[in-house]
Amino acid sequence: MTEADVLAALRTLPLHPGAHRLTDDAAHLGDLVLTKDLLVEGVHFLSHDPPTDVAWKLVATNLSDLAAKGAVPVGVMLGYPIDDDAWDSAFLSGLDDVLRTFACALLGGDTVKLPAGAPRLLSLTAIGRSPHAPRRDGARAGDGLWVTGTIGDAGAGLAIAQGADGPATLLNRYRRPTPRLAEGQALAPHVHAMMDVSDGLLIDARRMAAASGLAVTIDLASVPLSDALQAFGHDAMTAATAGDDYELLFACDGEPPVAATRIGGFVEGEGLHLLQNGHPIPLPDRLGYQH
Repeated sequence: MTEADVLAALRTLPLHPGAHRLTDDAAHLGDLVLTKDLLVEGVHFLSHDPPTDVAWKLVATNLSDLAAKGAVPVGVMLGYPIDDDAWDSAFLSGLDDVLRTFACALLGGDTVKLPAGAPRLLSLTAIGRSPHAPRRDGARAGDGLWVTGTIGDAGAGLAIAQGADGPATLLNRYRRPTPRLAEGQALAPHVHAMMDVSDGLLIDARRMAAASGLAVTIDLASVPLSDALQAFGHDAMTAATAGDDYELLFACDGEPPVAATRIGGFVEGEGLHLLQNGHPIPLPDRLGYQH
């Protein structure tokens, strides 16, 4: 089964109204925002990635979902597989670092003993509070599509983690993403839809358009790329189909109150349409990461 198949099956179960039919990355209970992400060894991080960085990424990816709802973090709950003393100690040190960095407290969780040789599977539930929590399904025809920061750095960072030659700045974008909490809180009252870029810019933009019942057009020439990424040799198409950016992707009808780049817009219709300097180009075979 694909991720879409599993979600379709889950929608036949009794769902809380705050689950929004499982069409978003977070659930709502009043002004509380709840989200859960898993990190799986060999899928979301490499076996030789430093455990301090794995802890950072586990928390940061969950806080990124809160950022997309304009939420202030309240706390997290950890599901942790006990395995190796040295790895566990380093992970807990990294967990302390990231929680203090983002002023987020540990609420509790659960621990289990990991079977010998099994890949690590880490689980975190993050809880935040937001008076304005935009969903991904609110884009309107005529809205611009905007993104914070630069795209594709983490994809290059993964290649570097796997042995390619490249700068530490790109490697850190893969191992230690930054949740855009301040930007999300500033944007939330002004945008019609917002989500974070986790699986890839193109696939996530298509998801926003589909949830909103619209078509979206992106001009690859407008996708913001860092100097380091361009020096590494990745082009806009490679960047736009890589994942792990954890930038904010949002729809609004005016200038946003934070630094961001307009990369396209929404119109009546359906699907994702690509341009290169204003000229239509075909979609790539792969839009991003899919489980």
